[in-house]
Amino acid sequence: MKSALGKRPFVTANFALTWDGRISTRGSTPADFSSKSDKRRLIEIRAQCDAVLVSAKTASADHMTMGLPDAALRAARIARGQSAYPLRVLLTNSGRVDPALRLFAETFSPIVIFSTTRMLARTRTALAARADVWLHESASVNLPAMLAILRADYGVRRLVCEGGGQIFRALLAAGLVDELHVTLCPRIFGGAKAPTLTGIPGAFLPASVPLTRKKMEVIDGECFLRYRVGKSIG
Repeated sequence: MKSALGKRPFVTANFALTWDGRISTRGSTPADFSSKSDKRRLIEIRAQCDAVLVSAKTASADHMTMGLPDAALRAARIARGQSAYPLRVLLTNSGRVDPALRLFAETFSPIVIFSTTRMLARTRTALAARADVWLHESASVNLPAMLAILRADYGVRRLVCEGGGQIFRALLAAGLVDELHVTLCPRIFGGAKAPTLTGIPGAFLPASVPLTRKKMEVIDGECFLRYRVGKSIG
């Protein structure tokens, strides 16, 4: 499958964080430490977007369907000229995707998978009837090309990244994130192996990335923040 490179979607990201900056436990168990208010916020942000992006690992760990359970939000999307549900996008550099993932059992919106030629032939065959599969001839997916394909071939103007940290880090390092939503939750996990916003604690980003706060709310002990992402500072 081919597509001319062109404009990319506006990219926002949404994460819940513990006060020590973790997005999950060291065992990457389902991220269920935030409140009902945060989960509602996640759905509302998702409803504003044309596509939802997650890693195959995140989709598996959180048992995601990447849906939109609120009928009123679906109706509002239709009224705006959008489809009832956002496009579902999976990213995996390794090509390891379980065709039995829960999201493949739900057919409410198309699924697009971006991976590399490391994906096994039997996996490609198993996924062929379930999703559009784009394979890059490189060690990792070309992220600018992926976003251009989503804009040109699928009409995606706004995309939300919901995890995991490694995808967010890669998008951030490439200068491909425009906005960040963060919910600070009154929990502390600790642990060197519990993933942070940019993956397992370790190497610095290539450059510091400044953020400009646009909104802040405190509801039932949680702090809801929205930031505009600026250019990297070398």
